[in-house]
Parts: sequence; C-alpha cells; structure tokens
Amino acid sequence: MTKIFDTPLYAYQRSDDQDVSPTARHKVIIIGAGPVGLAAAIDLAQLGVPVLVLDDNDRVSFGSRAICFAKRPLEILDRLGCGAPMVEQGVVWDTGRVFVQEDEAYSFNLLLEFGHKNPAFINLQQYTFEEKLVERLRELEAMGAPIELRGKNKVTALADNGDHVRLEVDTPEGSYLLEADWLIACDGANSPTRQMLGHDFKGRVFEDNFLIADVVMQADFPTERWFWFDPPFNRGQSALLHKQPDNVWRIDFQIGQDIDREEELKPANIKRRLHAMLGADAEFELEWTSIYTFQCRRMEKFRYGRTLFAGDAAHQVSPFGARGANSGLQDSDNLAWKLKLVIEGKASEALLDSYSDERVYGAAENILNSTRSTDFITPKSKASRTFRDAVLALARRHEFARPLVNSGRLSVPCTYDGSALNGPDVAQLPADTRPGAPMKDADTGAGWLLDKLGNRFQLLGINIEVPEALELDGITVEGLTLAATDDLKSRYLGDAGAAVYLLRPDQHVAARWLGYGEAAVRDALSQAIGKG
Repeated sequence: MTKIFDTPLYAYQRSDDQDVSPTARHKVIIIGAGPVGLAAAIDLAQLGVPVLVLDDNDRVSFGSRAICFAKRPLEILDRLGCGAPMVEQGVVWDTGRVFVQEDEAYSFNLLLEFGHKNPAFINLQQYTFEEKLVERLRELEAMGAPIELRGKNKVTALADNGDHVRLEVDTPEGSYLLEADWLIACDGANSPTRQMLGHDFKGRVFEDNFLIADVVMQADFPTERWFWFDPPFNRGQSALLHKQPDNVWRIDFQIGQDIDREEELKPANIKRRLHAMLGADAEFELEWTSIYTFQCRRMEKFRYGRTLFAGDAAHQVSPFGARGANSGLQDSDNLAWKLKLVIEGKASEALLDSYSDERVYGAAENILNSTRSTDFITPKSKASRTFRDAVLALARRHEFARPLVNSGRLSVPCTYDGSALNGPDVAQLPADTRPGAPMKDADTGAGWLLDKLGNRFQLLGINIEVPEALELDGITVEGLTLAATDDLKSRYLGDAGAAVYLLRPDQHVAARWLGYGEAAVRDALSQAIGKG
C-alpha cells in the first residue's frame, strides 16, 4: 500500500519569481512546511496577510513522528478551519495508565470537566496531520487567499538587511534570490536558518536512548496511553504504548546509553523486542523506526531582527508529554495576529518582541516539565533513582504517592502570566480565565463559545451588554453579549453576577472587569497591542 509520505503533495513548479529582475519581494516568507509552518501560513492567509512557504521537500514527513495533539491545539486548528477533519480521523483518548513491572500503579483522566467541543487528546500521525493542513492551504488558495506553497525550494543562504531578509533558494532548475519583509523559520530542530544566522540552543541533552517502533497490527489494547516502568519485557527500563489510526501503534522502548544505533535499528533486533512485549506469535509490520535522545533546549530569543523562530527551530523538549508540536502550534497562534498588525502599521515592531517574550515563557514552562519527567524516567544519580523507585513502590499501594509518578506531564495550554500585554484583572473572577490565559470552551446554549471567538479583538459581555463595535487606531473590537449558562458562569463569572472580557485574536484574555467602561477598554486594547 502506498503511504501518504511517499506521495508528492506540492511538487516543484517553476515560479515567476525565478525570472523576476530585480529580486521579487514578499511580505512574509516561511521556511518549512511542517505542522508549525503550515499552521502559521494558514493563519496569516486567513488574516489577509500574503505569505509564501518554502520547503526543501515536496511531501509530508516520513513516519508518524509527532502523534499526540492536545485540546488547545485542536481549538487553534478549529480557528484555522481544519480541526474537525483532524478529530474525525484521529484516535480520541483521555485516559492514561502507568504500570510498575506487571502491576498497574494508577490511572488518570485528562478531561475532568464537561462542556468542551474538543476531546482532551487525539492521536494522529504527523504525516496525516500535515496532509490535512496542506488540504486546508489548497482550499484557501482556491478561494483566492494570498498563500503559496513551493516544494523543492531549499533556502541555502540568508542575510538580514535591516528592513528585509534576503534569501538564496536552490531548486531543481538552479538558484534564485528572494526578499522578505519578514521571515519565519519553522525548519525543525536542526534548523538551517538558525545555523546560517549564527544562533544556538541552550539547555540539556540527555544521554539515554529511546527506540520508536511504529507497528501496524490488529490488537485489542484500549485507546489509552500505557506507560511501564521496569516491565518484564524491558527490565530496568521503560516502555510506552499508544494507538494511532489505521491500526498503527506507537511503541517506545528505553534502550539505555552507549548503544550501537545501527545494531539496534536492525529489523530483526526490533522484532525481538516487540515479540518479547507482544508475544512470540504476534503478527505485525514495521512502518517506521527511529532512535532519539531527550533534549530540553531553546533559543535565548525567538526574534532576531526581521527573522522569527517557531516550533522545533526555536525549542526542543523530550517527546514524553506531547509538548513539541503542541507548543509549536501555540507559537504560530501567538505570532500571526501580531505580525499582521505590524505589517498594517497598526502596531510597532515592539509587539513582535512580545511574541518572543510570551513564547519563551511558554517554552521555559515546557522545558521545566519535560526535564522533570526526563529526570524521573531516567534518573541520573543514585539518590534520584532511590527516590524514583521508592515513589513507584508506594504508588502501587498508596494513593498519596501517585501524583509524584512522572511518566510525562502531558501538554497543557500556556497562560502568559506577567506579559506586558496583560491589562486589568478582577480578583473575584475565576483564576483559570485571568489575563494571559486562553479562553476555556463552554456551551453557550447557542453553540460552542470558542467557535464564536478568534481572528480579531473582541469584547465579551456575560450577563452585561457590550457595544457591537469599538474603533481604536484603525482596530475594530467586535462586541459579543451572552447570557450566562452554567458553563459560562462556572468558568467566567464564579461568584460574580456579570463580567466583561477583552479577548485577543488568539483567544487569550487581554483584560477583564465586572462592568463595562469604554475608557478602560480602550486603555486595555492599547496595552494589548504593545502601546500601553
């Protein structure tokens, strides 16, 4: 059967830019057509910002790679017009189980409240995820949106000239030059853009190795995340099992330090491990295999002049916790609306520094959680191993110890506490929806709340009327007045009778009050676009 990652989806075609003299200039160029680059391009195009995506490949990623996508990124994808196909094709799950040797230590549920459109998580192969994004890009292109994707266009040289970036691009027909007012680097963990501009990561690289085996098989395991410490089939190490669509199963084996990678990747040795886990008579087919090490690193800043970094090009975390692609999608979510305002002259370039500030904060939070998980899964000292083993022993019998077991704290949305863009707050309102927080979905009685929000500034009045529109320096703030349902009351009012929320285009809270005042809203909007 031909796999989607074997099929060119955006084959090379000669561009008019290759024959333009002087050099063609674009508003925004994105390097990399992975999940983050495609999401950023779709977001910008929906906002009316012309965008060109360059990719050195002409097809989706080879192998499953990222597979776990959390509720917040699914909400972002809804805003981009492609969330529903992802959920429809993905494997929906919310339960995880942790085993110590052969015994279940505990289980957990990731969606503890009802009243959300999207599930806690879906599992979906990265190649299918990218395929859906390419399909959405093509839809927008057909509708006349200012978006273009060029395959087999490899950027080989860069220069930031202050008011633009100059690129040299290699193609099957030779090289040509381009200029971009703004460049977004989404070209992965080994980012050539980062290297060409002389920037580096800081952080930790862990020595343990993990083997990924994506296996096609018929199996009756439930659609849950199963994690083992010291299982009988991989003594002294850990293992992970997760279901994907199309009868593909993600199986990770911790295989230790000082390994022979070539030997470990031989199909016969991988099958030996799988038969030890699944049984000698198990029938399966290897779809994709890889070996990786944990890395918890990031760039110091995500903006350097006219170049902005996002996704793995900007930060890396260990895969246990599903914080890689999920945090990258939150990067693009944060960046697109800010870049639009800067390009339109409605905000200064300083607003893009807030992109770096907020997403560096998010990356640091992810790295902290990922590092803690890694230290628990692969303890590096006798003391930490003694602690880990004691926690695991206690967790099998005592509930109090179970929250201490860390098999990967799973991705949660970032709240931008302390952001310079955050406006006034009211202590009486629920903490979960404070300024800087992403909006929580809710049943409004007339559809899902998040389906009504995003892509523009909005003023939400709950049990209080707000104007249909406000204008400030060419920015329109759209008003939305809702009566409080039980969901809205618990998530947005608490004990208050009414509230007003100023919302950013990325569905994050900018400010909130108990009542409406035009002057206060105007001041908060000015702050939210970096003018406060």
